[in-house]
Amino acid sequence: MNTPAPRSIDAYLEQLRQALHGQDAAVIQDALYDAEEYLHAEVAGQASRPEPEILEAIASSYGAPDEVAQAYIETETKVQAALAAPAIREPKSPAGRLFGIFLDPRAYSSLFYLVFSMATGIFYFTFAVTGLALSAGLMILIIGIPFFLLFIATSRVLSLVEGRIIESLLGIRMPRRPTYDTGEGGIAERIKLMLKDARTWTTMLYMLMMLPLGIFYFTYAVVALAVSLTFISAPVIYLLDYQDLIDVDFYATGVPGLFLLGPGWATLIYSALGMGMMILVMHGAKGLGTMQGRIARTLLVESGHD
Repeated sequence: MNTPAPRSIDAYLEQLRQALHGQDAAVIQDALYDAEEYLHAEVAGQASRPEPEILEAIASSYGAPDEVAQAYIETETKVQAALAAPAIREPKSPAGRLFGIFLDPRAYSSLFYLVFSMATGIFYFTFAVTGLALSAGLMILIIGIPFFLLFIATSRVLSLVEGRIIESLLGIRMPRRPTYDTGEGGIAERIKLMLKDARTWTTMLYMLMMLPLGIFYFTYAVVALAVSLTFISAPVIYLLDYQDLIDVDFYATGVPGLFLLGPGWATLIYSALGMGMMILVMHGAKGLGTMQGRIARTLLVESGHD
């Protein structure tokens, strides 16, 4: 049975959402935003004509909801293929999968995100706490409500910025457009919908969470890298006659075998241990990046699209 032609913008958007059912939630959000923006512009530009008549004309130019959905799906496939990292042959052996992490670009970009996240975490946390505190304090004044609405709108913009960072460094598809507003009742109705939208408050939660997460990510990346690189470079440090930096009281270790190797040979053991630690650091960085991407998807992408 053919789907009846939409007779309102809300009906068009609902049919588009249904046509995109099962697609990535970020893709659905982008498609709905673009469609709503175009439809409102067309209706506003032809205010003298009935809305159903305008939508019927739009269906023949912009496209019916199912046609627009198919176009978005095809475009998304092409864009993702173009933006995808260079394909890496997946190692089949356990050793290949273990050491192959050094050839994975996503591991390095995830590591960079971990280091970078403390700066963004401090900024997001400061923005959220300051904005909420000032909004509460100014609520008794006439500028309180406008300030609060500006704060909410700015937080949505920042969520899009964070989404671009997440997608670029962690490879997790995030929205490239704001969430769309279904209300057609003017600015008051849109403000009401924005405040009722759970994503408004999950965005605040994400910003508050990013401070402890950012500190943890930064500490993990910097400390783990520093220790690993120090162990790896132990032979070089020893040859440069700075062995005091890595000297170990072998008697105190209770492992006489290490003492028999002597300090020079021991540095080779340190270097091998450091390489093993570096492998674990890279795998851990990629794993933490994946975890952070899932947190961002949960809190920054409109849940109704999943």
